[in-house]
Amino acid sequence: MRRIDRTRRDWAADLGLFLFAACFAAVSSQSVPVAADIDPVWRAADQVVGGLGCAAVLLRRRHPVALAVALLLAGTQAHYLTGPAMVAVFTVAATRPGRVTAWVAALAFAPLPAFLWRLPELPGDRTGSALTYFALIAGAIGWGLFRRSRQQLIASLRERAELAEADAELRAERARREAREEIAREMHDVLGHRLSLMSVHAGALEFNSGAPRAEIARAAGVIRESAHLALRDLREVIGVLHAGPAGERPQPELADLGRLVAEVRAAGGRVELTGPPDGPAPPPVVGRTAYRIVQEALTNARKHAPGAAVAVRVTGGPADRLTVEIRNAPPPVPDDKLTWWGCGAQARSVRRGRWPLHGMR
Repeated sequence: MRRIDRTRRDWAADLGLFLFAACFAAVSSQSVPVAADIDPVWRAADQVVGGLGCAAVLLRRRHPVALAVALLLAGTQAHYLTGPAMVAVFTVAATRPGRVTAWVAALAFAPLPAFLWRLPELPGDRTGSALTYFALIAGAIGWGLFRRSRQQLIASLRERAELAEADAELRAERARREAREEIAREMHDVLGHRLSLMSVHAGALEFNSGAPRAEIARAAGVIRESAHLALRDLREVIGVLHAGPAGERPQPELADLGRLVAEVRAAGGRVELTGPPDGPAPPPVVGRTAYRIVQEALTNARKHAPGAAVAVRVTGGPADRLTVEIRNAPPPVPDDKLTWWGCGAQARSVRRGRWPLHGMR
């Protein structure tokens, strides 16, 4: 037998319906048409059956259909089962599928055609009582159907709210993941540029230890300054992680290309910059993308073509597409196997790069 776990609210509802059925039977007992010559034993038995029917309401959650069928069939002979029958058909309509509710409703209204056929022959009190009975049963079924549809609507709305909450969590997680990826790319671009400058000067100090003290001091100063800038950029990026969107750091723009080229020249690189053209600045996204392209290209040139001259040319503008072109000459070939630029790795050249960037209005 399936166990029914009832909450306090369920118990309160069951007790309330039990009291409703009992009070309805007590209130309507004076209006029930009973023959005056009926045996008192039958009258007492009718009242006992009505009391048992009211008590049976407490079983409505376990066997709602069987309870409704039993009360409807017994109600044709007993006069005090109208209240329990109303509770039973209400429970069926509120908790069971539409087909089951239709069968129970058909059983409840099965005596109606015969009643209508005999309507002219029945006395007035019997007619009014029967019509009231059918009206009450119909009202109980309608109330149960309304309760069932309302519960389905609430369940649907709750499910939609849960799906919307889950979707919002997924979007938030996707946004956080994209933010982390963007910060990782930012750290790669910025720190790669700084660390490549430090690597160039450290290599120069390692393989040119006999250089004048002024050059050694200048190289050490550039290394110290690059390390300081790298740490500062790292702190700023980590600060963005702690502060969230409100603490976003200022992003580089196209006008910062001059500062970038000056840093590379200070580190001993040979870079020639042409542009950016005069006029209105391109959209921030376009300018920042162009800056990152040039920064990454200069970093790759220092790593794979040390000592080579690099030409950076930026053309176009907001009205046209912005074009960034980076070229480097082949790196100088040393006479010996080791150069002061690195550890004897074969230098690779960045032949030519050309990236058109479409401006956005």
